[in-house]
Amino acid sequence: YPTDILLPGMKLGWDGTKNLNKTLRSWTSLNDPSSGSHVFAIENWTISHGLLSSKGKLECRTGPRYSNLVDITETEEEISHSLNITTNVSSISLLQMTYIGSLQLLKFIEGKRHILFYFPSDTCDPYNSCGGNSYCNYGINGSRNCVCIPGFQWGGQYAWELTKSRPTCLRKSSLSCREKEFKKTMNMKLPDTEYAIVDNNVG
Repeated sequence: YPTDILLPGMKLGWDGTKNLNKTLRSWTSLNDPSSGSHVFAIENWTISHGLLSSKGKLECRTGPRYSNLVDITETEEEISHSLNITTNVSSISLLQMTYIGSLQLLKFIEGKRHILFYFPSDTCDPYNSCGGNSYCNYGINGSRNCVCIPGFQWGGQYAWELTKSRPTCLRKSSLSCREKEFKKTMNMKLPDTEYAIVDNNVG
């Protein structure tokens, strides 16, 4: 039952045998260990991701870099993320949900602290930052640039939080069932799989 820190051997996520979802919850402040408002949870969808939320509002969703640093188990009994147990006592890793709302993977080597992963790390990490049918490009100077995926273009507006609106990417031409062409896009974070059917046998 982790609090704000996941140690090697502990599991984060859904335990089907107990119908329990284990999460990381931040401290309230640096000196107050009571439960804070920032939570890191594992979504129990077809392909699991880590979700970072604050005060119940979804803030960020992890990508490939995080997935390569943790062990992921996805079975009918459990969907969990964990850290490797090592026999090297001079080196230990831990995953921490900080009181400021960031997730960090730390490694202590002979008492020295090294940050292996820090999330969110750039302006493209916030959840759904560009809207549907688009992707976010992170600039060198820290700027965020939203780009429509191939076959879509900017156009129209839609209501956003009732008080604001923003442009969205609309299809350039009508969808045709005769076309069987797929566009390959590189270095993308996979979309949510909550309402998707996933075939894990496809590369």
